[in-house]
Amino acid sequence: MLIMETGNIIAQAEEFKLQANEAFKAHKYTQAIDLYSQAIVLNGENAVYYANRAFAHTRLEEYGSAIQDASKAIEIDPKYSKGYYRRGAAHLAMGKFKEALKDFQQVKRICPNDPDATKKLKECEKAVMKLKFVEAISVPESERRSVADSVDYHTIEVEPQYSGAKIEGDIVSLDFVKKMVDDFRNQKSLHKRYAFQIVLQMREMLKMLPSLVDIHVPEGKHLTVCGDVHGQFYDLLNIFELNGFPSEDNPYLFNGDFVDRGSFSVEVILTLFALKCMCPSAIYLARGNHESKSMNKIYGFEGEVQSKLSETFVELFAEVFCCLPLAHVINAKVFVVHGGLFSVDGVKLSDISSIDRFCEPPEEGLMCELLWSDPQPSPGRGPSKRGVGLSFGGDVTKRFLQENNLDLVVRSHEVKDEGYEIEHDGKLITVFSAPNYCDQMGNKGAFIQFKAPDMKPNIVTFSAVPHPDIKPMAYANNFLRMFS
Repeated sequence: MLIMETGNIIAQAEEFKLQANEAFKAHKYTQAIDLYSQAIVLNGENAVYYANRAFAHTRLEEYGSAIQDASKAIEIDPKYSKGYYRRGAAHLAMGKFKEALKDFQQVKRICPNDPDATKKLKECEKAVMKLKFVEAISVPESERRSVADSVDYHTIEVEPQYSGAKIEGDIVSLDFVKKMVDDFRNQKSLHKRYAFQIVLQMREMLKMLPSLVDIHVPEGKHLTVCGDVHGQFYDLLNIFELNGFPSEDNPYLFNGDFVDRGSFSVEVILTLFALKCMCPSAIYLARGNHESKSMNKIYGFEGEVQSKLSETFVELFAEVFCCLPLAHVINAKVFVVHGGLFSVDGVKLSDISSIDRFCEPPEEGLMCELLWSDPQPSPGRGPSKRGVGLSFGGDVTKRFLQENNLDLVVRSHEVKDEGYEIEHDGKLITVFSAPNYCDQMGNKGAFIQFKAPDMKPNIVTFSAVPHPDIKPMAYANNFLRMFS
């Protein structure tokens, strides 16, 4: 009788796995994780269930959870190559090339004749060698000279045959921005002289801002908050079609992750920067976790900038990203940040204001948590699904708001099926503005309009629009593209 019961449990677990596999194929990764979890409850000693769940976590960019699951699969079956493979892929996605190399070396030992394993191991070895070379030739931070100081855009000649958008003198005008956007829509490029001018002007403007920016919306006026755009330029234009072009009377706050993954990141960032240069009060920009060298190196922005502009621009964008503010407060009521809240209670707005943000994001501390953390349904705090930052509950959100006399947290950072999600008893809203993320998630995008004086959130959702046939991640690290 016991043998029959055990057989039934194993069969039931297998049925959950099959259902999970179907959900995965349909890009329903959260559903797939739930179904794999049910299979694990019934049979917690099956390495395949953990490795498959790790793969689904990877698709949701929950790399910390993926590493945890893949490690469990390896613990159950040390000769299960897919466990090492999944863990290596997650390490790679986090930029941990040396850890990834160890996992792929193990895959090669277990499957010496597998051509796919051989190819990935070679690519990983190349990535680690390149990393070591960069480390060897890098100049100490204290001795590093700003690339911005070495660029004088006035000396760059504009060829007579150039017919694209032109900046007259030092003023970025509305006519210029509209012409540039129209050129980008038609897959034309902006002359490097004007690209330099925009980015350098942006640097000077951002340097003057505090790490926490206060935004005042006058009575009867409004502000629109957008989440991640991730290089989806044609969806950005659709936001402007639906909600109006940015202006002093129609201001926007873009809440980080402007670049990476989508293959029109250069067009997105130059458009947002040009709008800010045109009218500083028409658009506010916050830093996301993808406004960083490590992310840009892996997820496509660095490669895209090298292809469309130059290596100098790679360094220049990295410098400017370090100048972006970390958070905003709207009318002393709404706290807007890319990632989330903190590993300790008692953080005041003044603590955020005093963060020295002019650096690459650290791996811990307030700045890291602002850019990387995620909400969780349960109270308290927990480890991050991503492997960086933390997860925080509704009680953490409530205390932060009370201690700082605020009403609401708005954050981005996570793809949501409807483009948004309201959590923590209505005290926290996630907004994500990249619909059909990476051309495969099938999600809607959203933006939130706040009107003074009541500042109640009005959420608008929208679907993806067509774009030229250049796939997401087209400029990404060669090695990472193998897993996309």
